[in-house]
Amino acid sequence: MVPEEWRLGTIDEIAQVASGGTPNRKKGECWDGAIPWVTTSEVKFGTIFDTTEKITEAGISNSSAKLFPINTILMAMYGQGKTRGKVAKLGIEASTNQACAAIILNEHFDTDYYLQFLTSRYENIRELSNAGGQENLSLGIVKSIQVPIPPLPEQKKIAQILSTWDKAITMTEQLLANSQQQKKALMQQLLTGKKRFPGFSGQWKDYYLTDVAKIIVSPVDKKSERHEIPVRLCNYTDVYYNAKITRNMPFMEATAKQSEIDRFTLKEGDVVITKDSETPGDIAVPAYVAEDLEGVVCGYHLAIVRPKSRLADGVFLSYLFSIPQTRYYFFTLATGATRFGLSIGGINKAHFRLPPLQEQKAISSVLSIQDNEIENLEETVTRLKTEKKALMQQLLTGKRRVKLDNRKVA
Repeated sequence: MVPEEWRLGTIDEIAQVASGGTPNRKKGECWDGAIPWVTTSEVKFGTIFDTTEKITEAGISNSSAKLFPINTILMAMYGQGKTRGKVAKLGIEASTNQACAAIILNEHFDTDYYLQFLTSRYENIRELSNAGGQENLSLGIVKSIQVPIPPLPEQKKIAQILSTWDKAITMTEQLLANSQQQKKALMQQLLTGKKRFPGFSGQWKDYYLTDVAKIIVSPVDKKSERHEIPVRLCNYTDVYYNAKITRNMPFMEATAKQSEIDRFTLKEGDVVITKDSETPGDIAVPAYVAEDLEGVVCGYHLAIVRPKSRLADGVFLSYLFSIPQTRYYFFTLATGATRFGLSIGGINKAHFRLPPLQEQKAISSVLSIQDNEIENLEETVTRLKTEKKALMQQLLTGKRRVKLDNRKVA
């Protein structure tokens, strides 16, 4: 149902729809020209201002490729993964391959409104390709997509409102990217001693890891035995996908012996690393244990690095294990053919240069502040996207109306 002033139609009613083409790759005169040529991988819910490949006028005239105007909406009809069904707007004149549908809206239909609408219907449009066992969309399917048709002023106003949200999301994402880049640069400087804080002048010293931490390799598996005690198990994926381990994570249920609970329960300040993996590049990925986790036991394929309190700070070690130099160092220590791992001896004898404990803590504090900023920005991006999605569902369908010329459309 749509409001009284609206009606339902199809893409075919409001636009001209065509596909592109691919010039003959063997004909050199068709390629490396000045005409942008869009592939489905470049259709990514936004505006296209440039393309990886360019074709020539000969490429247009000698193939089914066409030149489409600015503000044409492109929809990926084919594509691996989640490419199919994505849309983008041309910010330039461009051609496309045959896997893209070009939607050129007729007069009195606003490009940005329909770009937003088709973006909001992405998952539903993807499902259309599964009708009748088809793997791809077709021009016929694209033309048949049902769309609401509000009055043009309302289309423009809705698009303007949603564009404001897009700008806020883009700006926050850019702030997030900048913060992430700043953190990487700061880690490289602080964790290698290239940059020192005022007041710290003590020499950095070389240590084996076993000198500054106790290494505990866990044998606890995912099995549940009747005669054992119920526990929550911190698994490989809990460590691999999280920089910090906290009690509110969805740990799996398992069982363990009392002796295993005593030895492998995670404590605040521990650093858990991936000891085994299918690829050597995923060895020794760290996660910091941010609080005592009574009832949470470290699982198989992991090792606990428990810092000696007078020599090492767990947060510092978790950051140190994250930088490229350390990641590569552990990569070289991994052994195996189809599955790779670190031996207890290899972990114990891994060597690092560390500053005095107080400087470690100062470095950890600064990097933690950066992490908090990044986490806040990530939460803001997520919130903005969620709120925009909810607003799209209301505005684009007429469930919520907008004001035009100081009057509300009822």
